[in-house]
Amino acid sequence: MHPRILSGLLLAAGAVLAAGAAQARPAPCTDAWYQMVEDRVRSGDGQGHGPDIGSEEWKSVIEFKLGLRGRAGVPPLGSPAWCRFIDARVAARPQPLRGPSFSCAKVRPGSAEAMVCGDAGLSALDRKLAATYAAARGKAAHERSPMLQAEQRGWIKSRNDCWKSEDRRACVQDAYVRRIAELQARYRLVPGTGPVTYVCDGNPADEVVATYFQTDPPTLIATRGDGQSLMFLQPSGSGARYQGRNESLWEHQGEALVTWGAGAPEMRCRRR
Repeated sequence: MHPRILSGLLLAAGAVLAAGAAQARPAPCTDAWYQMVEDRVRSGDGQGHGPDIGSEEWKSVIEFKLGLRGRAGVPPLGSPAWCRFIDARVAARPQPLRGPSFSCAKVRPGSAEAMVCGDAGLSALDRKLAATYAAARGKAAHERSPMLQAEQRGWIKSRNDCWKSEDRRACVQDAYVRRIAELQARYRLVPGTGPVTYVCDGNPADEVVATYFQTDPPTLIATRGDGQSLMFLQPSGSGARYQGRNESLWEHQGEALVTWGAGAPEMRCRRR
């Protein structure tokens, strides 16, 4: 190939790549941009604590993390000029190592956190959980009695207890996968199907209402009276079998076998 032609092709390819990168980078002051900055700078501690992404407190923390708080020449906090200013500073920072969402500097050797820090797959799951948790926090802000932070701290404790497991990595991985799916379902972060109403044992007053979610693994949230249960899809030879803590729903051809509560008898239910 002639050198001039080759040079032209390389220049064109570079222009296409540059244009693609520009398109991929979100516009400053948008929700996607706030999340991008959070991914690069990390305002929280990765343990369920930190300001709401995009809030005034968050913007102040970002200034602090970038070493800009109190410096002359920084535009007013949260203004379009501030976003452009921060965007330029973030773009100039080296990409962080693809570790977990929390700092690995002080983790205890042999702990679940140390395992996550040293495992690329678990680190990726931790980053995914951090993003899912942030999205759930946005929804939880509208709840009358928000419990999300307390639940997340409880989840962290249960993940850390995986050191007792015979297969610690499998335990940690399963903890992440199920927590991500749980948050996605409970806070409607992924598409759902339903609600589907099942009438049980021929009693119109005894209903189980289920909404199915496209999580990984698939989940459903079922309600019966004042009770609610999150269930995960289980291996099954036929139909779709979901299992919760003390509840289960096994559907096949429009009919479902449902148990509700520990030791409760099995009910035969049909779709309304």
